[in-house]
Amino acid sequence: MEMLSSERLILREWRESDSSDLYEYAKSGLVGPNAGWKPHKNEDESKDIIKMFISNDDTYAIVIKSENKVIGSIGLHNRKPDEELCDLEQREIGYVLNPVYWGNGYVPEATNCLLNYGFNELNLDLIWCGHFDFNNNSKRVIEKCGFKYRFTKDEKLRLLDNKEVRTLYYNILKSEYINK
Repeated sequence: MEMLSSERLILREWRESDSSDLYEYAKSGLVGPNAGWKPHKNEDESKDIIKMFISNDDTYAIVIKSENKVIGSIGLHNRKPDEELCDLEQREIGYVLNPVYWGNGYVPEATNCLLNYGFNELNLDLIWCGHFDFNNNSKRVIEKCGFKYRFTKDEKLRLLDNKEVRTLYYNILKSEYINK
């Protein structure tokens, strides 16, 4: 993974030494359930998740430069929510942020950094982003970053005991991003 940087943030590979920063926010009931997973029970669980991030090679640690601290994660995942568009080069952005840092524009900043990288370096045609119907914070980020609503899908969340949710999917085409 290429390290990326914005005005206030660094997006970089995860390190096992980041486990305490991850656990600090992953244990919160405000974070995981809004992203489709259960709060972490302990720091060892966070270490296991970091090993998965490293293995999958598609999730960045969001580091705030002023504190040199991991405050969240953002991924550029190989998912295709709409099979009719499967011939396009595409990825899906997913993110979480430590609630202590909510409301400061960090997720839009990190998302815009990944949009730039995805379209200009990876030459993607399309980037998706989605949120559950109850997650208004994510909805605001998605709209602020220029994504357009495309469709809603009912799904079951395997990591949350098959909880039924309604997911709203948005995307942005390279042509829309470049002309923004």
